[in-house]
Amino acid sequence: MSDDIQQRIHATVTGNPVVLYMKGTPQFPQCGFSATAVQILKASGVASFASVNVLDDPEIRQGIKDYANWPTIPQLYIRGEFVGGCDIMREMYQAGELQKLLEGIIEA
Repeated sequence: MSDDIQQRIHATVTGNPVVLYMKGTPQFPQCGFSATAVQILKASGVASFASVNVLDDPEIRQGIKDYANWPTIPQLYIRGEFVGGCDIMREMYQAGELQKLLEGIIEA
């Protein structure tokens, strides 16, 4: 994995309050897990967030797995910190933890 890819990923996750690495786009998710992740963010009140379609770039697709040491996509980052994938997002949302992490980011 090139340092350039790691730097690009780092710049993306630290330069945006909420970033979702996913398959497809928020408007057209390309897998069920990515679709669920988008729905969870919207249900949490997130009006807009940065997204990266890993299907557009094989280096990013592998690089994000290495960056977080997490084998699956989607991956959610809030304020530069890795939160987790779809299952973790679902559990945190149901427990109210995700909404707490998003406080101060959510646009009214």
